[in-house]
Amino acid sequence: MPTPPSPHSSSAPAPTPAPANQLDTKAQAWSALFSEPMSELVQRYTASVFFDQRLWQADIMGSLAHAEMLAAQGILSAQDLADIERGMAQIRAEIEAGSFAWKLELEDVHLNIEARLTQLVGDAGKRLHTGRSRNDQVATDVRLWLRGEIDLILGLLAELQRALLAVAEPHVEVILPGFTHLQVAQPVSFAHHMLAYVEMFARDAERMQDVRRRVNCLPLGAAALAGTSYPLDRERVARTLGMVDAQGNPCVCQNSLDAVSDRDFAIEFSAAASLCMVHISRLSEELILWMSQNFGFIQIADRFTTGSSIMPQKKNPDVPELARGKTGRVVGHLMGLVTLMKGQPLAYNKDNQEDKEPLFDTVDTLKDTLRIFAEMVGGQTDPATGARHGGIRVNAQAMEQAALRGYATATDLADYLVKKGLPFRDAHETVAHAVKEAMARQLDLAALPLEVLQGFHPAIGPDVYEVLSLRGSLNARNTLGGTAPAQVRAQIARHRARLGG
Repeated sequence: MPTPPSPHSSSAPAPTPAPANQLDTKAQAWSALFSEPMSELVQRYTASVFFDQRLWQADIMGSLAHAEMLAAQGILSAQDLADIERGMAQIRAEIEAGSFAWKLELEDVHLNIEARLTQLVGDAGKRLHTGRSRNDQVATDVRLWLRGEIDLILGLLAELQRALLAVAEPHVEVILPGFTHLQVAQPVSFAHHMLAYVEMFARDAERMQDVRRRVNCLPLGAAALAGTSYPLDRERVARTLGMVDAQGNPCVCQNSLDAVSDRDFAIEFSAAASLCMVHISRLSEELILWMSQNFGFIQIADRFTTGSSIMPQKKNPDVPELARGKTGRVVGHLMGLVTLMKGQPLAYNKDNQEDKEPLFDTVDTLKDTLRIFAEMVGGQTDPATGARHGGIRVNAQAMEQAALRGYATATDLADYLVKKGLPFRDAHETVAHAVKEAMARQLDLAALPLEVLQGFHPAIGPDVYEVLSLRGSLNARNTLGGTAPAQVRAQIARHRARLGG
């Protein structure tokens, strides 16, 4: 298909700045067809500028890439491109300085920037919108913005994992009661317990990376819904914006209808964020329980707690409690986005304006939560020495005493009998009787005299006491993924290597 001649020659005279009121109202922006202006109530109801202005960097980035492509295709003159670049540089400076005048009547970030550009550079600003619509423009902006936020979140997830490792590493030998049904089950290494959360947050990072791949695809050039008659080079724009796959190939949305109406990427991100917050909430629940006087397993630094207005002895774990509550907020946003999209016909609908506030709040909530948990769990790092100060303080004695209260080595006794030749089900039944006797005597299994234990089965010998000790139980689970200190140290080393220190 031959390229049509440029509508503006490169020798065009320098642009004349537009009047100060150019594009100052919603009516002037799009509505020569309309016979009356939009009411102030409708302006407020439909405007998004006071929350979508955070997309300004993405909007400028996308506009510059679009303009550069239009010039390369001969659709814009070189002078128009230079004027657009100059005007956008001034707009960027104004926004960064806080002097940019955001106008409600211009509805959104896109028209506000376009209006100011036209004020600064005249007709070149009007030509920028050639070959695009706000429909593909906003879809591109949100994707560019979210891509950057995912990159920040990936860094925060790595920092939280390092914080958990910093707590785990010195506590490999600390024995914690492992629970099922919140009943003491088997002894585990406290470090092993912390590493369970490292695994969760590692999966969260994998999900975020996978979401990022689908976020990083270009809708621009789809125009309103059907594509455009201008000879756009969409792949060029994608390369300019870094919307490429792992091999460097441009990623461009392949169907114009889908490109402008798709919000799967926002829903998918919100789902990944919700699952990450669920992991935060599970950790929060444990920190809250462990910090209570009934457990006394840990202490959290005072700066992450609050007192009571009436009970002077209280130290409340407000940060974990609030994170547990904010999880419901993020999950609610996911449900809101799913519901937003469920009844929409193709292509773009104004409903989609409602995608931004829940998406923005989800990003903000997740970033803030990850940042504060990394410091609360692992403490602060001294930039000079790399040493950490603060973070969770562990009461190893309280943990070990709690493990002794729940007959945590009963399974070890069953395994011992199996190794002596009993079928596991018979061994299970035998140990149940032993536990019943220990409960009646108010003793731990390891405190029962040998003759009493031998009364349950004659195969039990003096070596049983090593098996029944908490330390023996811990060391015995020396298989890949197990809680034996040797295995836990190997896992810590694996995570350190994966996270780069």
